[in-house]
Amino acid sequence: MSRIIWKGAISFGLVNIPVSLKPASRTHTLDLDMLDKRDMAPIGYQRINKHTGKPVESDDIVKGYAYEKDEYVVLSDEDFRQANVEATQTVDIVSFVDAASIPPYYFETPYYLEPDKRGERGYALLHETMRRTGRAALAMVVLRNRQHLAAVLVSGKALVLNTMRFADEVLPIEDLALPKGGKQGASAREVEMAEKLVEDMSEDWSPEQYRDTYRDDLMAVIDAKIKSGNTQLLTPASKDTAPAGKGAKVIDMMALLRDSLGKRGKRAEEKAPAAEETPAKKAAAKGAAAKKAAAKKVAATKVAATKAAATKVAAKKASAKKVATKKVAAKEVAANKAANPAPKKAAREAAPKKAAPRKVAANKTTARKPTVRKAA
Repeated sequence: MSRIIWKGAISFGLVNIPVSLKPASRTHTLDLDMLDKRDMAPIGYQRINKHTGKPVESDDIVKGYAYEKDEYVVLSDEDFRQANVEATQTVDIVSFVDAASIPPYYFETPYYLEPDKRGERGYALLHETMRRTGRAALAMVVLRNRQHLAAVLVSGKALVLNTMRFADEVLPIEDLALPKGGKQGASAREVEMAEKLVEDMSEDWSPEQYRDTYRDDLMAVIDAKIKSGNTQLLTPASKDTAPAGKGAKVIDMMALLRDSLGKRGKRAEEKAPAAEETPAKKAAAKGAAAKKAAAKKVAATKVAATKAAATKVAAKKASAKKVATKKVAAKEVAANKAANPAPKKAAREAAPKKAAPRKVAANKTTARKPTVRKAA
């Protein structure tokens, strides 16, 4: 439970509402100590008497206002309280304004207002009235010995007191060098694309999704040093330096807006499955996944059939090409034969004719026998 910083009452008109003031914010900054790098001894801060050079205990320290050089008026906590007892105990509402009309740079530190004993009814009345009218209450309040301008705002079922800066503490906007239109202004097409990007990036207020990632990264470095035992070693300076400054470049705003819209679309597709799933959503997702798988299977079958058909067509083309090639070769052979007779036939026609051989008697028995004469 947060501690009570201040107790008093909200006062407007004749209404007095007892309340307690509690912190509405906290910091998560790392608690780092200053060390002497020679022996890792903590460095302490002491309040030193500037005349004697000796440290002063906290109980001996008082606050003083220098009305002349080296001349002071000492003030105690009771002096601050008695300066205006009523101011130190009330949130004095001086007016009501439209809550949306307060510029954000006036706000400083938020606090919760909690109804104290016998303050519930008045608290509920003020809360409901401000909620219905959309008003914020401007008030004066003294906190920690200083008077603040403050705004009392409706936040859910609670009232929040936000301390504010006074007008003379806010630097005038007129001192800024702001675009004056013309070449410095945005074109209608750029504004149209920027509006589209803003709409694409719009979402419900959900501060829980944002966190100090730099602190997380720094804690990761600390944990790594602890695990490795390098708890007292200084990390050497990186050789990486900031890029040298370059001359001003002409910015293509339309290209940047177009690329931004494209990246937002990809991020939305990647981010969509991470949403919280209900049973109905799970069933729908399961059905969608089944349909997607079936469609994928059908697509794969179609691709396979297409590939098979393409292969078949390619085979037919190759076969037809082969037949055509054979036909062309046959035609060439026939043409060569017509132009040049066959070698054997030509050789026979070119060779000299041989003499016809003598006819030999078919029957050797019919050949004439030699005449033999007998002796007388």
